[in-house]
Amino acid sequence: MAQQTKVPLSSVLPPLIFGTATFNYQYNKDPYELDTVGLVQKALEFGVRAFDTSPYYGPSEEILGAALHTDFVRRNFPRNEYFLCTKVGRIAGDEFDYSAEWVRQSIENSRRRLKTDYLDLVYCHDVEFVSEEEALEAIRELRRIRDEEGTIKYIGISGYPLPVLCSIAHRVLRETGEPLDAVMSYANFTMQNNLLASTGVKELKAAGVDVVPNASPLGMGLLRREGVPVGSMGNWHPSSNELRTAVKRASDFCDRHDEKLEVVAIRYALEEWIRLGSSVGSRGDPASGVPWQRESNEQVGGTRLGVSVMGVSKASELEKTMQVWRSILDGLENGEETARKAGRWKRDHEWSLNRQRAVQLMADGIQEHLDAYLDYVWESPPKDFVNKRAKESQAQLTPVEDAWLTPAASPRPEEADMPDLIADGSLPIR
Repeated sequence: MAQQTKVPLSSVLPPLIFGTATFNYQYNKDPYELDTVGLVQKALEFGVRAFDTSPYYGPSEEILGAALHTDFVRRNFPRNEYFLCTKVGRIAGDEFDYSAEWVRQSIENSRRRLKTDYLDLVYCHDVEFVSEEEALEAIRELRRIRDEEGTIKYIGISGYPLPVLCSIAHRVLRETGEPLDAVMSYANFTMQNNLLASTGVKELKAAGVDVVPNASPLGMGLLRREGVPVGSMGNWHPSSNELRTAVKRASDFCDRHDEKLEVVAIRYALEEWIRLGSSVGSRGDPASGVPWQRESNEQVGGTRLGVSVMGVSKASELEKTMQVWRSILDGLENGEETARKAGRWKRDHEWSLNRQRAVQLMADGIQEHLDAYLDYVWESPPKDFVNKRAKESQAQLTPVEDAWLTPAASPRPEEADMPDLIADGSLPIR
């Protein structure tokens, strides 16, 4: 059995993680034109201490590594003060490789691109696209690297279908005697789908999983006034027309009450997951949302907080997101005292609780309009999916003359809708 990491991930992981899928051509015409250096610097100033990326996110690792390697960051934020999370296994939309050899190569490449000696947390990326045996092979190799080379600290899996995530988590515990440190779920705790809270947490806890970060609170862009994003990938979202129509009705309901669907959806997911995901959350220092002001978990009650992933492309989006996060923290235990000591309005705590009630009221109305589509999930992978990497490996042994099947557009990665956190750049301060 692999040696257990001495410090549990839940003791150190920050509850707010900056997802950098935005540093990619899928979301921005040219990510190199973004002020990513300034964005990462400002995030650190606001207290953000965790960044999530993946080789699958195009140039994201390279861009993030450069932004964290400036003189300013190195002078003010030592490497041991922030978390770097990345992934292995997913190469392209229709290409996965979970072999030990590829895992070793991927880890070395990620460390080089991120300009770091070690990675804090590594996920097997979108495990539902490979067999459980392949996932176990990758996990064993990651643990070998952790124990023998020390370049990885914590190990987890990520993906969409909760039954698959739970099954693999249980199998890892059963066959290795050691549970996963983390399981990242996306689009499974939103206003449309609460399955992560209602069924997933219990199962993952039973499998010994320490932390369950929640990503994609907009359901891969589903819960937006503008509807699902349609860009260079075309109309890729796996939701049905009937579900999209129900979301449109819910959005119209929000408009009638002078709210925006995505604003309510984001605050609902962040605020509710802090509470409902607390048993699989963390006690890491939360971002204060106030420039150059560190905040400890003790200042917001000292309990575990559900972990969420957010992502932005511009400084204005980051500032508004952090104001929302700050307001959510104000509603926690000791919020009134924390605000007073920070020199902010003594009634910020009360305001936060009132906003929480208003959001919950709106969420009730939104869910009434979603009705039959509450907890609806789509297939991942699609029925006709073929792993091109596995097909090529098989072809090397047994040549096949027939044309290969063309896989359907696969779901986007965990933070897929994170650029839509601010939607059109006009998120009101909530």
